[in-house]
Amino acid sequence: MIVRDFNELKDTERAVSDAHWTSVRMLLADDGMGFSFHITTLQAGSEHEFHYKHHFESVYCMAGKGSITDLATGKTYAIQPGVMYALDQHDKHRLKADEDLVMACCFNPPVTGKEVHREDGSYAPAEEA
Repeated sequence: MIVRDFNELKDTERAVSDAHWTSVRMLLADDGMGFSFHITTLQAGSEHEFHYKHHFESVYCMAGKGSITDLATGKTYAIQPGVMYALDQHDKHRLKADEDLVMACCFNPPVTGKEVHREDGSYAPAEEA
């Protein structure tokens, strides 16, 4: 059994961030679960363009308000507590945080915790990580 406390991890190497978001990696590839699980906070007023070409991601909004735009179709969806989205087609998307967004995220294949977003908004394939 794995038991971890977000409050104990948020000030460790499991907290990955840039100027506008922080992701606390609760489960990583080396935990052997087949997916990774993160609590990610996007700063109010920030916009992020991602394209996880090598990973599937599902996201559940726990707090805050914002939107997600499918960049292939131009369709925009409201994000607020209780909303989940899944990038089942490796969808290129833009996230906008109107308020601080606190999201629970799962990645498959799992991330290692050392990934950096590449210029195209993706992470490297798992075999390169």
